[in-house]
Amino acid sequence: MTRLTRRALALGLAALPLPALAQRAPIAPLSAADRALVDRAAAYLQGLTEAKGRFVQTDARGSTTQGTLYLKRPGKARFEYDAPSKLLVVSDGGNVSIADGRLKTFEAYPLMATPLSIFLARQIRLDKNIVISRVNRMADGFSITARDGKKEAEGQITLTFSDNPLALIGWTVTDAQGGSTRIRLTSLTKTTGLAPSLFVLKDPRPKNVGRAKS
Repeated sequence: MTRLTRRALALGLAALPLPALAQRAPIAPLSAADRALVDRAAAYLQGLTEAKGRFVQTDARGSTTQGTLYLKRPGKARFEYDAPSKLLVVSDGGNVSIADGRLKTFEAYPLMATPLSIFLARQIRLDKNIVISRVNRMADGFSITARDGKKEAEGQITLTFSDNPLALIGWTVTDAQGGSTRIRLTSLTKTTGLAPSLFVLKDPRPKNVGRAKS
C-alpha cells in the first residue's frame, strides 16, 4: 500500500491536515431554524462523552473498509480496522497516530490540525471559532457542514444525524479537489469505563530503525 493510499484510508478519521478548499463562497447567516438544529446537535455531541460502535469507510475511489471505533471526549478516539487490514488510528487527546502493522509504518499529526477535533473538543461550541456553511434537512435527519474558523484545521467536515432518536450516524471529510471520504456509523452506543489504554498508541518500531531523522 502506498503512502497516498494509507492517507486516503485515514482521511475520513481526520488523521490528516487537509488542504484549504479553493475559492470558498461567502457564507450566508444561518436562519433561526438552522441555528436551532445546530444547537441541538451541539448539545447531543456534548453529552456523547464515551461511546463505542462499528463504522464503514468509503474513500474517494469507492473502496470500502470497516472496523470498530471507541470515543472518549475530550479528544480521544480509536479506530481499529478489520482484518486483513492492520491499520490502527488513535487520538490520544493531543495527537492522532496511524500505525500500519503490515507496512511497519507510523505517522502522527496534531489533533487540532484535523477536522475531527470539531466534535472531540472539551466544550462543543458550533457557534464559536467554527464556520457553519450549510445545514441540510433530510427525510429522517439532517446534516451540518462545518470548518475551523481559526484555520488550524483546513478542509471541511459534514456531520450527519438521525432525527428520531437524535444520533450521530456518520461524517464526510472533503478535500480541496472535491474528493470525499465518508464514515458511516452502523452502530454507536453510549458506554462508560473505556480503558485508558485504548487511547495510547506508541511507535512500535525499534528506535533508530525506519525512522527519518529530523
